[in-house]
Amino acid sequence: MQLLLFSPSSPPPPAAYPTEYWHLLDDGRIQCDLCPRACKLREGQQGLCFVRARQNDAIVLTSYGRSSGFCVDPIEKKPLNHFLPGTPVLSFGTAGCNLACKFCQNWDMSKSREMDTLADQAMPDQLALAAKKLGCRSLAFTYNDPIIFMEYALDVADAAHELDVKAVAVSAGYMCEKPREQFFSKMDAANIDLKAFTERFYKKICGGSLGNVLETLVYLKHETSVWFEITNLLIPGENDSDNELHAMTEWIVDNLGPDVPVHFTAFHPDWKMRDIARTPAATLTRARNIALANGIHYAYTGNVHDSQGGTTWCSSCGELLIERDWYELGIWGLNEQGCCSKCGTHLPGVIEKLPGDWGARRMPVRINAGN
Repeated sequence: MQLLLFSPSSPPPPAAYPTEYWHLLDDGRIQCDLCPRACKLREGQQGLCFVRARQNDAIVLTSYGRSSGFCVDPIEKKPLNHFLPGTPVLSFGTAGCNLACKFCQNWDMSKSREMDTLADQAMPDQLALAAKKLGCRSLAFTYNDPIIFMEYALDVADAAHELDVKAVAVSAGYMCEKPREQFFSKMDAANIDLKAFTERFYKKICGGSLGNVLETLVYLKHETSVWFEITNLLIPGENDSDNELHAMTEWIVDNLGPDVPVHFTAFHPDWKMRDIARTPAATLTRARNIALANGIHYAYTGNVHDSQGGTTWCSSCGELLIERDWYELGIWGLNEQGCCSKCGTHLPGVIEKLPGDWGARRMPVRINAGN
């Protein structure tokens, strides 16, 4: 069922929104400095992301205020298990992406180079008000990477904060230093997609670099107060070996600490990798066990039915803290201080006295301007 929500009318989205991160090269091209791809553009050209383009001797954003759709999801679907558990989040994305992952699970939006994909529109104040009216505790930039529509995302975050709605980024973390600082200064939570733990994989499969993503993770941990969790999509034969999982989880503990939750999720054949089989549930369980053995306190399995791997357990005494069956919450083993009711160990995250009751519902939303 789709909910049609009328919001106050506002001016139509701008066709070209000014951006900050670019500079002129000696040969007359303009280099975009948003992400390490550093697209070098002549007049009229678009970057690989599709939504940033050179117009009138400047880099502009062409998707401001436009979206591929809006939906109310459980926050656990982002996935975030330690951020306002059980609450609804208003999710949206635009088009394009600054990586070229051959396995993209949202390729119809992230790989789109058609403006028709952006059939819906909402200015920042409309989106914030919609989230508030819908009872959403947060608003998520997702489906495609929000760094490429950064200016829009930041304005939405500001509008959301004015209405006491949190801002959540679902990102691959592939961005340059200065925009990284500005972007995450407005985010309350994030899920970073750590696609693999080898430069080979990033270069061959994603057209990017692992090192830059690791820099983003270290920055988030040591330079911000953003609550963040990590997702690792496991692809059979590509990034699921024991050696790689050991190296990745050991690096996380050494550089980010044991309390950053890690979600191991299942690949399904899509986009340009349709010849690879789905990830077996046993692979996710193996990855979770490796993570736990290497000292990660909160390791989860995703995209499979696994209540053991989806539930939060106390890192000290093993008591059940937050029971999950897919996105449905069950037993709540935390006291009002967010600590284990048995041993008193605090659960890291943004945890309230009681969980939300949104459950596994998914509700598409159309946001139309009223008169």
